[in-house]
Amino acid sequence: MKTKNKTPMRQCTGCREMKSKKEMIRVLKTAEDEIVLDTTGKKNGRGAYLCFSTECLEKAMKNHGLERSLKTSVPQEVYDSLKKEFESIEK
Repeated sequence: MKTKNKTPMRQCTGCREMKSKKEMIRVLKTAEDEIVLDTTGKKNGRGAYLCFSTECLEKAMKNHGLERSLKTSVPQEVYDSLKKEFESIEK
């Protein structure tokens, strides 16, 4: 008998909803303390997950969800670059 595989669930740091890992995008803090988008979801580092919407990114900025998840302060320039990358992905 074959059992069903579990789908990995992650919580969005913006809207705080649980969704499958494939429905979300990963924001990554690398070992060099850079904060980048991880489109593959497989890079090394500490990750936080967001839905594919700029609304969730704005909510995460407002409630400091990314800072809490990545355990570091996130400068405004990083938020601006993430917003630009999100806009290019949404189009």
